[in-house]
Amino acid sequence: MSPHRRSLRLWSGAVTAALALTVTTVGQASAADVNNARNAGFESGLSDWTCSAGSGTTVSSPVHSGTAALQATPAGQDNARCAQTVRVKPGSTYTLGAWVRGGYAYLGVTGTGTTDVSTWTPDSSSWKQLSTTFTTGSSTTSVTVYTHGWYGQAAYYADDVSVFGPDGGGGTDPGPTIPSAPGGLNVSGTTSSSVSLAWNAVSGATGYTVYRDGTKVTAVSGTSATVTGLAASTSYSFQVTATNGAGESPRSAAVTGTTNKPNGPGPALPKHAVTGYWQNFDNGATVQKLADVQAQYDIIAVAFADATSTPGAVTFNLDSAGLGGYTVDQFKADIRAKQAAGKKVIVSVGGERGTVAVNDAASAANFANSVYSVMQTYGFDGVDIDLENGLNATYMTQALRSLSAKAGSSLIITMAPQTIDMQSTSNSYFQTALNIKDILTVVNMQYYNSGSMLGCDGKVYSQGSVDFLTALACIQLENGLAPSQVGLGLPASTRGAGSGYVSPTVVNNALDCLAKGTGCGSFKPPRTYPGLRGAMTWSTNWDATAGNAWSNAVGPHVHGLP
Repeated sequence: MSPHRRSLRLWSGAVTAALALTVTTVGQASAADVNNARNAGFESGLSDWTCSAGSGTTVSSPVHSGTAALQATPAGQDNARCAQTVRVKPGSTYTLGAWVRGGYAYLGVTGTGTTDVSTWTPDSSSWKQLSTTFTTGSSTTSVTVYTHGWYGQAAYYADDVSVFGPDGGGGTDPGPTIPSAPGGLNVSGTTSSSVSLAWNAVSGATGYTVYRDGTKVTAVSGTSATVTGLAASTSYSFQVTATNGAGESPRSAAVTGTTNKPNGPGPALPKHAVTGYWQNFDNGATVQKLADVQAQYDIIAVAFADATSTPGAVTFNLDSAGLGGYTVDQFKADIRAKQAAGKKVIVSVGGERGTVAVNDAASAANFANSVYSVMQTYGFDGVDIDLENGLNATYMTQALRSLSAKAGSSLIITMAPQTIDMQSTSNSYFQTALNIKDILTVVNMQYYNSGSMLGCDGKVYSQGSVDFLTALACIQLENGLAPSQVGLGLPASTRGAGSGYVSPTVVNNALDCLAKGTGCGSFKPPRTYPGLRGAMTWSTNWDATAGNAWSNAVGPHVHGLP
């Protein structure tokens, strides 16, 4: 898209291979199991814990529960390892867990007498639970449990460490009890394809599970969730349970949520639409909350989802620190508000430094499942494909069709290929767009950061002119895409891209040329395309930096097309 990421969120392949580890979900503790970790919540400072090179301390905020948590800061060649020796019983199975946030965080155990295990997570602005299991050897009576960060990365936080299993005789922290059922469950918002829920917090709970018509649909750590992929004008019954290491509460009282009629509340995606990318990071452009995004934007693409260590899978991490303390709950509420105003909010996958690879059936399934999970968690309306390092048409098609089957007919799918990607229908991006034409919303090709390209008349055009926009758009319009599936992608200001910026007047002339046959340069398209979808820009933030000049000029013009 443009030079925009704060940092690369993935390790190199070698490091990933060395550190890729299996995460196991937390099982229910048996009645005889106890938490063998001591001072597991760091309520007694660093008592029972030893941190390398003085890297650890306790803080009162942020905490997962109680009044304290561990903060450990890597420095130089020290990875901020904090460890505790835990007494265990030989030949027994234990579940090791902890809640972490901040920089890269690792949780593991050594000295098991069998296979030592560990797990990790990339940096996160909210609490995440790490968990894995291990079995002790026939003569093992103690193990070393540890957390650590990674060299050169930010400080990490850890809280509520647990080593659940048979009592090893070394003293324990009190184990959790099964929480009570959540109260106050209510429907906080609806669209034609989603229902948003909220409920009261439950003491001792570390997570919540949402059920729709008796079937589990999502699990969250906070007290709100949005269930997506629903049919329009349909009533559903919802319940919520509270969970922790001891198990799951009874289900809450049920509430009924009814989705809106198609395209409600608010208007449907308009015939002519403006797409803007919203930056989930600070790169010098105006920092915005989603609520700050200019009203002219009909589709807001949240940039970007993050790749995970699982091939094809993505997640989303709100850059709360970089966005001035913007919280996940505020972000979700802003998504709902934009949707109530008729806007579509989607998550973008890729970008200039995006490294998501979907190149086989397994990674295609991982992509579909993970994107759908992110949509459920945040309430996104769909996904934008902005993979600038190539894609496999066969398996990306498979992934998007699988996602469509999960999310339903209201799913928004946009694509943002580079100019080279759409020169021919033999290119993978173009193939993918044609393969999913029946579920594709719009292709907003990036008419910037480009060399000279061929137009549909076989002539060569250089970026920065009306002809470059119209002659290249003509390739898509004359080779299988519907006019409603074609948009013009341009930077919002000279700082929004390395090259290719044109004034809003040039953008509007190109739109008029394609839709009405007026305002053309030397290239004249073979016909007019009054159904042309509209325009896209990188980014709403750079637009704001330039005084909203782009959206104030292009937005009304797009919306006024025939």
